[in-house]
Amino acid sequence: MEISRAGTRPSEAANSDYFTGQVRFDPVTRPRDPARHAALVVTFEPGARTNWHTHPLGQTLFVLSGAGLAQTEGGPVHRLRPGDSVWFPPNQKHWHGAGPDTAMSHMAIQEAEDGRAADWLEPVSDADYNSPPTDD
Repeated sequence: MEISRAGTRPSEAANSDYFTGQVRFDPVTRPRDPARHAALVVTFEPGARTNWHTHPLGQTLFVLSGAGLAQTEGGPVHRLRPGDSVWFPPNQKHWHGAGPDTAMSHMAIQEAEDGRAADWLEPVSDADYNSPPTDD
């Protein structure tokens, strides 16, 4: 058994090549052989978001706080609220992030395939980000 105590895992700034705005990672678990899963809490400041991207084995998000947005390629923008969970199937092009006026934190869980958990693509345009979200 290995216990990682709160406050012993430093926060990390997200790589600005793959994100718009201020985004912070707080690791929960990193893959250890033979496991392939990783989990981290991602905090997006208002207006911050990922680039478009895919995951070779899919990704689950669990919204912890704030209000966010997510979209798959060709689909509508969806609002995300605390307690919501989102599943993106393998290789589905998508983005997610905070709303324009509120921060959002979610836990992201994904597996790596051959050491790769995500394939990063182009930034999300302001037009896509500012599309009216659905209220589903």
